Amino acid sequence: MSAISERRERERAHRHQLIITAARELAETEGWEAVTTRRLAERVEYSQPVLYSHFAGKDAIVSAVALDGFGELADHLRRARQAAPEPEQALRAVCRAYLEFATGRPALYQAMFILPTDLKFASPETPAPLRACFDEFVSCFDPDGERRELSAEVIWSALHGMAVLSEGGRIPPGGQAERVDFLITRFAGVR
Repeated sequence: MSAISERRERERAHRHQLIITAARELAETEGWEAVTTRRLAERVEYSQPVLYSHFAGKDAIVSAVALDGFGELADHLRRARQAAPEPEQALRAVCRAYLEFATGRPALYQAMFILPTDLKFASPETPAPLRACFDEFVSCFDPDGERRELSAEVIWSALHGMAVLSEGGRIPPGGQAERVDFLITRFAGVR
């Protein structure tokens, strides 16, 4: 690849990330309804055709934002798991980190789990950042134990329910720590 081609590719990657960052910022401040290609074009100071050369439309932008979010979530969960002094505490730490992430980044969480995306979950086409998040949950269970992945799915599902119900005002947000303790004690037998 020539130096000119490499520079163009770097510039394209920079524009791509600039659009993703602008979409995230706009969604966090004004909600996903405010994220339009026109508003993004104005914000990043590129024309709408330039945006469409990177993304087919809003759903593709949301998918890119979600993928970035899964990378961040995987890092967040990994740090929490690795900071747990004992294996039994790792699951609790990962659960709390997950809910902390969902609460602290509501628009990003919405892109990752609520809005339509073309991201494939639980399939051979699952992107690496999604798999990395799931693997952090799986890593909390005994490697020799049965149904590690099923256990991780059920825990993740319960946490997602807690996050969405809390965000929507359906359950009190102040009870998350108690819910996590109850879930882990009852489901995983971790005290």
